[in-house]
Amino acid sequence: MATKTGIDQDALITMFSQATAKQGEALRQTVSEATLHALQGRELTLKNIRSVLKTVTEAASTGAAQHGGRPAEVEALLSTAIDGMDAALLQAVEANRRALQQFLDQGADLQKGGIKSALTDLEKLEDTFFSSVSKAAQGAGAPLQGPWAQVLESMKLKGTDSGAQAALTVEQLLAQAQSALRDSRAVGLRAGTALMDSYAALVSGVLIGMSEGLQRGGKDAGEGRAAPSRKR
Repeated sequence: MATKTGIDQDALITMFSQATAKQGEALRQTVSEATLHALQGRELTLKNIRSVLKTVTEAASTGAAQHGGRPAEVEALLSTAIDGMDAALLQAVEANRRALQQFLDQGADLQKGGIKSALTDLEKLEDTFFSSVSKAAQGAGAPLQGPWAQVLESMKLKGTDSGAQAALTVEQLLAQAQSALRDSRAVGLRAGTALMDSYAALVSGVLIGMSEGLQRGGKDAGEGRAAPSRKR
C-alpha cells in the first residue's frame, strides 16, 4: 500500500522481512530508490524530508521485526536502511547545491534573506536525518530498541555521507559568495528574495533532472559496455 509520501510500505516491509545476508546491497539500493522517488514527488523542504524518512524507517522497523533473525542480523538490516536513506539524501544535497549555484551565478547574496535560510536548512540536514529516524524508531517494538540504538550510535560516530557533503557544500558556496562580494557582483536582497520564491520547487525539479540523467547515462553505458562491479 502506497502512503501519502508515495512509498509502497508493504513492498518495503516484505523485502526487509524476507531479506538474506547476501541481499544487503540490493536492499540498500531499493531503500535509496524508494526514498529518492518520494523526495522527488514533493517540494524539497525539511518538513517533507522528515515525513519521507519517517515512512521508510517505520517500514524498515516492521519488516525487521517480522524477519525473526538474530539481533546481529536485525541490526544489519536496520543499518542497510540507514545507508539507503543516506544515499538518497546525498542526491538531495547535490540538488540543493546546483540550485544555489544558479542563484550565485546570477549574483545573489547567499548570506541574506531566504537564500541564507536555505543554507541553514542544508546545514541542519544531518540533524534532521538523525532526529527523524530516532523518533520513528521509538515507535518500534521492544526487540528493535537495542538494534536501532546500536545502528544510530554507530552512524552518529562516523557521520553520514549526506551530512558531510552538506557541510562541504555550504562552505564552498559561502566562499564563492565572499569572492563575489569582493568583486562587487552581488545583487541586493530584493533579487535574492525573488529568486527564493520557488526555491523548494526548483530543487525538487533539479533532483528529478539528476535522476533522469543518471538513468539515461546508465542505459547508454549498458549498451556500450558491461557495467563495472560495485565495491563497498
